Parts: sequence; C-alpha cells; structure tokens
Amino acid sequence: MRRTAIALIAAAACLAGPAAGSAAALPPIKHVWIIVLENENYDTTFGANSKAPYLAKTLTSQGQLLTHYYGIGHFSLDNYVAMVSGQPPNPQTQADCMFYNDFAGTVGSDGIAVGQGCVYPPEVKTIADQLEAKGLTWKGYMEDMGTPCRHPDLNQHDDTQTARADDQYAARHNPYVYFHSIIDRPICKTGVLDLSALQGDLASVSPTPSYSFITPDLCSDGHDEPCIDKRPGGLVSANDFLKTWIPRITGSPAYADGGLVIVNFDESGSGAGDCCGEPMGPNTPNNGGLTQGNGGGRTGAVLLSRYIRGGSVNDTPYNHYSLLRSTEDMFGLSHLGYAANTGLKPFEEDVFNNPSGKTGGGGGKTKPGPRPRITLKGVPRGCVRGAFTAKVKVRSNQLRNVHVLLDRRRIAKRKSKSFSVRVSIRGLRRGNHHLTVRARDASKRSSLKMAVFRVCREP
Repeated sequence: MRRTAIALIAAAACLAGPAAGSAAALPPIKHVWIIVLENENYDTTFGANSKAPYLAKTLTSQGQLLTHYYGIGHFSLDNYVAMVSGQPPNPQTQADCMFYNDFAGTVGSDGIAVGQGCVYPPEVKTIADQLEAKGLTWKGYMEDMGTPCRHPDLNQHDDTQTARADDQYAARHNPYVYFHSIIDRPICKTGVLDLSALQGDLASVSPTPSYSFITPDLCSDGHDEPCIDKRPGGLVSANDFLKTWIPRITGSPAYADGGLVIVNFDESGSGAGDCCGEPMGPNTPNNGGLTQGNGGGRTGAVLLSRYIRGGSVNDTPYNHYSLLRSTEDMFGLSHLGYAANTGLKPFEEDVFNNPSGKTGGGGGKTKPGPRPRITLKGVPRGCVRGAFTAKVKVRSNQLRNVHVLLDRRRIAKRKSKSFSVRVSIRGLRRGNHHLTVRARDASKRSSLKMAVFRVCREP
C-alpha cells in the first residue's frame, strides 16, 4: 500500500486458533494458481466504470465473482504473510518491513507467533512447507525478481520498497522470503523464481506445481500509478497483466487436468472492513493499521475452474485466512495459524457449483442455466440493538429449499418462495455479522444473497 511510517504497540494476549474439522467433499483440484493484485476497493474494480474490463467482465463471465472477499489488515505485507501461513498482522509487517529483521517473540502451541518482526522462525510453517512434506510441489513466480529467492540481507534496509526503471520487484509482495523455513534451505533457490519461469513450466503437466503463487511487479499489480517505466499502472496495467497470463494458464495441460485460478487483491484502497470472525491482534491493537478497523477492507476476488459455473456470483464472505484454509483442504493438509479458527468457512459447494465439471465452468463456452433469484429486505443498515424481521423472496420455477443462516448457523429452512424470519441478536458479539440466504432448485442450481448488519452493544 502507499505507505507512511506507522508505530503500533503489540498487545499482550494471544488468541488461540482451534484445530480444524474435516473438510467438505471437494472436486479433484490438482493445480492452484493464485495471482495477487494491489490496493483496490471492490466497487472500483468491479463497478460499471471499471478500468479493468477483462477482470471485471470477461473473467467474471467465465468463473465466479466473490463479492465479499476481504483483506485481513493494512498495509501489504501482513496480507501476503496471512495468505501462505495464517499468521496475523504485527507492527512491522503492517509497516511493510522497511528493515528486514528477524521476528522477536514466541510461538504458541496453536502455531501463532506472538511478538513482532519480519522473518519468522523455522518453526512457523507455510503452505509450501506443508505441500513439500506431503510430496506435492509448489513455486512462487515473482515478476522482475531476477535472481531466485531474492531478498534483503538480514537486519538491513529493504531496497525494493521503491520501484526503479530497471527493477520493479518488491520483496514485501513475495511472502516466501519472510520465513526461515524457506530461505534457510536450498528449496528457496529452486522454488521462488522469476515470473519468466512460469511459461516453460506450463508447457506440460509434470513441471507445473500443485500450488503456484504469482506476484506481478509494482506496475503490473496495480500498486503504482503511473509507473516509473511510463506505463499507466493501476487497474489498467493489472488488466493488461491478466490478459497476458490468464489465457496461458487456462490454456495449459495442468489447468485442463483439474485447475483452479484465483485472482485477488491484498487489501482495499480505503477502509478496514472485515469478515469471517477475524480476531483482533494479538500483536497489534488495530488490524487496520492507520485506518481504524478490524480488517483490510472489501476487495472482491474471481475464481476460474471447470468446477465453477461461468457467470456465477457469490455473496458469501471470505478473507485471506479462508483462502489458505480452502487450499489446504483441497490438498488434504492441516490448517495453519488463523486458518484453523473455529467457524471459518472455506470454499465449498457455494463456490464449486459445477461438481461434475462437464458444463464448461471456467471456460465461458456454455452459459449457465437459470438459478433462483433472491431478494432480501428488512436488514437494518445502522446499528442493531435488538431483534429484527427479515423478508425473503425467491424467484424460481422449481424451488427445492431455502436456508437462512446467521453467520454460519442456520436459523430457518423453508420451501416457500416468500416468507419472513425473525433474527435475534442474543449472544452475538459487537461488530459485523452476516445474514445469508441460500436457495436451491430441483436441478441443484443454488444462489446466495447476503446482508451485513452491525451489533453496537452486547445484547
């Protein structure tokens, strides 16, 4: 993010991340590519006047738009760290680690590192370590990095904080180099590579990793606008990057063999909204950094796969911890850090809404069939201090059932197309909560509608 120095005091208490339960049945995903862009609000990226039409229009027509995907903090680095390890923000990662120093603190039995610093000790693992331990493969592809596993010297200033005409690589957008479990081993030299290696790896299935984390340079990810090399930057250059690389990925043998592409953003351009019961702390008094709030703001994300119906829209809230949990579930891994939080929802049938993989999901060639259309009214926009009544209407020729969920707990199940449901806030914590309506028809087509409300005091 466009940065100014910040100084935050670490909190003393540690929030535990309980062990995860068993994963729901998932399609046979064999290869995952994650492409991370920078610093945009959902409405800017996916609104009618988006400067990224390939992302906002073309790719959403081929896959699924997650309308309520959130970052977990501000600025950049804490979000990248969370995506691969589940570790929460600390004052130095929130400040993008201007100095590349070791993490100072302790690691609890839940795997959460309590303290502050940049480079986590060897006992703090990433999804790369998990995949390697299971005999699966991973790589990071970093545009403009040049030398494999490139990072600042320990306890030295990070000289990649500002782009140069001949070097627009940013170490803070390469999460792997912030873990001793990676940089202290030879695997870093063979697994954390310049983006130029990706095209060759895509030529056949065998060299394509199970898990690929792709970071464009400071111009191509939309961070800089305009860019030092005279490109426009922002969403325009991010859109150009996707137009180049997405077809290469989706046209590869590995993608056809069970691929999933995820395009997300590290954080929003403004605001510090959150979702999914994200804990505050334990290392910072404010996850939003200089912006008061519990998260990294609403950004949205797009997913492509043959197991996802093209043109589908999903209002279910997700964040970077959800992303990590989801990818771990796909590969049968345990849950790291806050990805293990009780109640955290991974990608399930709401995302993988074409389980047979036979109807052209993710390719844009076959239009999806009609799905139920949901209208949800009566959810208060301001502070909620007591129970309220929500009104649900569903348009569907062959409606099978409608479920209403408060956060992840079902509070109503109906077969009628129009009904009201009383929503009690008893027992809810202060902050944001989600009322979700899920409707399914006889052809197993489902739709979601979600509304957010805020509890302003303990009931």
